Amino acid sequence: MRDEPRYAELHAHSAFTFLEGTDEPADMVAHASRLGLEALAILDVDGMYSTVQTTMAARGCGLPVVYGAEVTLDPLSLRPLLPGASAPGWGLAPGAEEPGIRLPILAASPLGYENLVGMMSTRALERPGDRSPRFTLEDVGNAGADLIVMTGGSRGPLMRALRAGGPAWARRVASALGEAAGGADRLLIEWQAAPGDAPEPGDALAELARRAGARLLATTGARMSSPSKRALGDVLAATRLRSSMEEALAHLGAHRPFLRSPQEMMLLHRDHPQAIAHSLEVAEQAAFDLRLVAPRLPRTRVPRGHTPQTWLAHLAREGARERYGTAAEHPRAWETIERELGVIERLGFAGYFLIVKEIVDFCAQRGILCQGRGSAANSAVCFCLGITAVDAVRHNLLFERFLSDARSGPPDIDVDIEACRREEVIQHVYDLYGRDRAAQVANVITYRPRSAMRDAARALGYPAGSAQAWARGTGEAPDLVGEAARALARLPRHMGIHSGGMVLTEQPVSRICPVGWAAMEGRTVLQWDKEDCADAGLVKFDLLSLGMLTALRIAFDELGRGGARGEHHPPLRGWAARPLPGAGGRPLGLHTLPQEDPRVYDLLCAADTVGVFQVESRAQMNTLPRLRPRCFYDIVVEVALVRPGPIQGRAVNPYLRRRAGREEVTYLHPLLEPALRQTLGVPLFQEQLMRIATDAAGLSASQGDQLRRAMGAKRSPERMEALKGDLMAGMRERGIDAATRERIFDQLKGFADFGFPESHAFSFAHIVYASAWLKVHAPEHFYAAILASQPMGFYSPATLVQDARRHGVRVLGPCVNESFLDAGVQRVPEGGGGQDYREGRPDALPSRQVVPLDVEESVAVRIGLSSVRGLGRAAERIVRAREAGSFTSQADLAERAHLSARDMERLALAGALECVGVGRREGAWAAGALAAPSTRRGQWQPFLPGTEVGVSAPSLPTLTPSAKMRSDMRAMGLTPGEHPFSYVRRSLPTGVLRAAELAAHLDGRIVDVAGIVTHRQRPHTGGGVTFLSLEDETGFVNVSASVGTWTKFRRVGLESGALLVRGTLEWGDGAVNVRAFRFTPLALPVEVRSRDFR
Repeated sequence: MRDEPRYAELHAHSAFTFLEGTDEPADMVAHASRLGLEALAILDVDGMYSTVQTTMAARGCGLPVVYGAEVTLDPLSLRPLLPGASAPGWGLAPGAEEPGIRLPILAASPLGYENLVGMMSTRALERPGDRSPRFTLEDVGNAGADLIVMTGGSRGPLMRALRAGGPAWARRVASALGEAAGGADRLLIEWQAAPGDAPEPGDALAELARRAGARLLATTGARMSSPSKRALGDVLAATRLRSSMEEALAHLGAHRPFLRSPQEMMLLHRDHPQAIAHSLEVAEQAAFDLRLVAPRLPRTRVPRGHTPQTWLAHLAREGARERYGTAAEHPRAWETIERELGVIERLGFAGYFLIVKEIVDFCAQRGILCQGRGSAANSAVCFCLGITAVDAVRHNLLFERFLSDARSGPPDIDVDIEACRREEVIQHVYDLYGRDRAAQVANVITYRPRSAMRDAARALGYPAGSAQAWARGTGEAPDLVGEAARALARLPRHMGIHSGGMVLTEQPVSRICPVGWAAMEGRTVLQWDKEDCADAGLVKFDLLSLGMLTALRIAFDELGRGGARGEHHPPLRGWAARPLPGAGGRPLGLHTLPQEDPRVYDLLCAADTVGVFQVESRAQMNTLPRLRPRCFYDIVVEVALVRPGPIQGRAVNPYLRRRAGREEVTYLHPLLEPALRQTLGVPLFQEQLMRIATDAAGLSASQGDQLRRAMGAKRSPERMEALKGDLMAGMRERGIDAATRERIFDQLKGFADFGFPESHAFSFAHIVYASAWLKVHAPEHFYAAILASQPMGFYSPATLVQDARRHGVRVLGPCVNESFLDAGVQRVPEGGGGQDYREGRPDALPSRQVVPLDVEESVAVRIGLSSVRGLGRAAERIVRAREAGSFTSQADLAERAHLSARDMERLALAGALECVGVGRREGAWAAGALAAPSTRRGQWQPFLPGTEVGVSAPSLPTLTPSAKMRSDMRAMGLTPGEHPFSYVRRSLPTGVLRAAELAAHLDGRIVDVAGIVTHRQRPHTGGGVTFLSLEDETGFVNVSASVGTWTKFRRVGLESGALLVRGTLEWGDGAVNVRAFRFTPLALPVEVRSRDFR
């Protein structure tokens, strides 16, 4: 019996060859294993994006992996070798797509891997900002040893040369490639045979290999796992070519390359069987495990006489004495700290903690507000180091959620940094460790339903308008479009940058994973996402941006007039001061606020939380009156409750019913009681799920660590399913019946989608409390700080301004003599300074949603000049010019601030010239005549005195309040005057209720409500229900629409800026909702934008 053929595929592509490959790396690996391939090389174009995912999948099935990449050559560098090589389409079939000249390169060893990655990083970083590097043969030759160069398929330089200039040119290319590779023995002449091919090309390549002393290699150049993916491949090709499939087919070959079995490959290459044998030789020579290039953390500087571990212990004990006193005073805290230090020492992670502490200390020195969060808040050591503000000892938090002896990788410490100053911190890290040892983590941008629908419709030849409409959910897409969109779903589309993840290494990270320039100036980014980095052993530090921290820092600085300020602290903004000390007379800060203030909890119970961190969304506002938080831990619960994990684990309503005393506290099994007692038998936190897995299923420490990694991971469903067998078996051994086992596993799996760690919720709860306290006790500073920190939060500036007015806070429009660059707080004369329209003082309206705040009559929020749309740098020039004194006229403003006609028109429409006695229409009229003319960009030439023409406006009608509101909205997107919907109210039918009036009506009543649509949402946990938020002049209305109602009124619901809704009023523990059954569009006097499906 003849031996079965054997073959290794050394040139395949996954979906990380973006818009070409149809399969994720794991699917390619699985299919290669089923086909019986001996090894697999997945080559990404100009990168190694799929390397880690390929490795992890191959380990699971025992398939050897060969690493490499397919780089794009600079055609200009080939011109001396091949005349005409720089011309588009050179060496390709007529009409074929021009993707660039592609050269596959394999790494023959770990050293070769590092050299290949280093070559790609060096070229990518050579020119700052260059995001499409091209390579030369000199780059390959200088990269270093242990590289194997392949000639590629029809897009490779050799096949192009053979087609363009015949064997002579092909020999020239083969010689140059062999020289770059370091010898002909390191050159592989590829032949990608397809059924029906004539024998001549294969014979020519075999002869070329013989004469060059190189090996002939059979490959497929596969872009898909099997022929069944051809249609998907064609959709991707059409998307890549920005055309329809019908148009794209003209640019594609007759065959679509896919993985083939050894038998098929032997049949295709029967005339040259050595090409199959060489694949096995190369695979045996080049395959290795990626663990061999695992990195280490950078070394940390410690004082003489200390190791990183002893210095960490010294700092932790120093912090412990400050926070807990002596060991005799708080023995449990000291025992916890010493236990944690022991785990850190055994795992060798002392350097990691010292690196994070250095970052936090840098922030403190610069006056940058930050706090550690995530599972790090489970650590007493982190608390003592000042990395987190959560007392893990006091709250009995689970350290093992953060770090344990069984953990397979380093801990994960997230640091939230105020948004406007995070870049300082990131650049500090680059400066401290160097760009070759520090880089940001990538984010894989995958197809989402809307983008998949849009690309599928366009590929199938539908007009752009139809594609956009179906993507937005307007109308039903044809079945074929829907099927194509589902096939695209979750495939990688391109790479982005993680919001704040950075990796640091001792050896150059640029030789572990390719590094290139990010879109944002000054940032460099890896080609792996956070999960790939973790799987590869790279340690990630999350430096995350949080707008609310910026707002809090601004407000605290201005309220306390800055306190002790260092040279690197940002200057004060000059807001009106308001003496508000923190606890114990200390300056106000995130953790020096008076604790357990009952008025803060009154605000939360009333869901009066517009602008309050984390609890301002529709779902959170609906939950707050039902939860009725009265202590800090209740805020912790609220933060964690409205998350996909608890929702999918069916935990939210049972918890709320039990808290209200309407449902008995029970446990699915007695073994769950220790973990769930504090949350009334309902799992809310990841730590509880880990304890359940240990108590009820007997999972080992290492299995518990796998569960930790599965919860919240991007590929969590698959990871949870992998653990199901062990979980079910363990529960069966402990006497838990089959039905209960399934319910427990469903809860665990639900949390895998996204459940909060309790420690994370604690960290966020501090910011919730601080922002709520600020809203109650310093509302002017609260609103001004949030407006000055935009963009951030759930609501637009227009909504924030109207919420301030509903609470009686004065809001003044922009003014060239008074406004700061951003919003601020200013003292105003009693009575509002004579600006009746702009003072923003509505009549008090009874509302469940409006809680009395400590409004100060003598101060007001002033809208900043940056709020005027299109003003840009002119706003800065106005503020600088004003330092020499107030402007006395529109002409004085134009001359001193060098304003163009457009600048002054914008200021006039926003009412910012009223303070110099110029009305809106008059200011716009005179703008062209008074504008400072410019000779060249940035150089200003003033008018000669008396030569201005058209300065004096004729007598123009006074603007009505409605016209002023429309002018505000056009100029700024907000109005400090009456709510835009108040101008619609008088035209509504009799009986339409205001938002503030709903609380006075009974559950089940049919009601009519109306308002501006601020949000449309359809969460995947909502069972298809669409939720809308309506805002009127008195507050907000939550509206829900069933699948049937939304289908019937979809176009009205999607396209209307304001709606009249008829529905059933629903009450539930103080939460009010209208279940709609009819939508009617309303005409608005202004254009508004909603924040939809976020």
